[in-house]
Amino acid sequence: MRLLGMSGHFLLTPIPESSPDLLPKDIKLAVLGAGRVGKSAMIVRFLTKRFIGDYEPNTGKLYSRLVSVEGDQLSLQIQDTPGGVQIQDSLPQVVDSLSKCVQWAEGFLLVYSITDYDSYLSIRPLYQHIRKVHPDSKAPVIIVGNKGDLLHARQVQTQDGIQLANELGSLFLEISTSENYEDVCDVFQHLCKEVSKLHSLSGERRRASIIPRPRSPNMQDLKRRFKQALSPKVKAPSALG
Repeated sequence: MRLLGMSGHFLLTPIPESSPDLLPKDIKLAVLGAGRVGKSAMIVRFLTKRFIGDYEPNTGKLYSRLVSVEGDQLSLQIQDTPGGVQIQDSLPQVVDSLSKCVQWAEGFLLVYSITDYDSYLSIRPLYQHIRKVHPDSKAPVIIVGNKGDLLHARQVQTQDGIQLANELGSLFLEISTSENYEDVCDVFQHLCKEVSKLHSLSGERRRASIIPRPRSPNMQDLKRRFKQALSPKVKAPSALG
């Protein structure tokens, strides 16, 4: 993993450990991608509806907010991640920090800029790293081609994003964070819904494994009566003998 234009000692903002006091509908997302693709702008746009074009180099901020998705109140946490990270030839502390972030999150946005082909090339290694950390997980991943309004500077064609998403088995969306709040909202809301589905499935599996399947009292009573009905017929021949 290489850091481009950043100091070698950065770490993501520490992520709080899981607690039994967390809300039942706690959703943990991570936004990953190269530098200057608009990750922070996307998050802020979703949470505040405001678009801010310029940000200081990101050091890994954790956003926490109560949001409503299709009528459900969710305790949403979104981990922003530093740009300029390549999953190659690592610095140990960076690998450890990024891996902890990926392990913590339940759903992922992988963001590139349509004006930066190198940022597009970084998506596959990021995806592979997610699946390495979650080898048996069905954690949802959405690939986002951002800055869709800058068509004059396009370096990545829409079909390139579609093809990559198909190869990786992910959903793909091309959006403009600056021009279309609804598209940004759709991306995050869809990811929240996919994580919620996983919560529901895992909750049902836990209940099924903990709570034994109840036996039908009616069936037990029926068996008892059936045995009683057969009993005289079985004993009758010996009584006659």
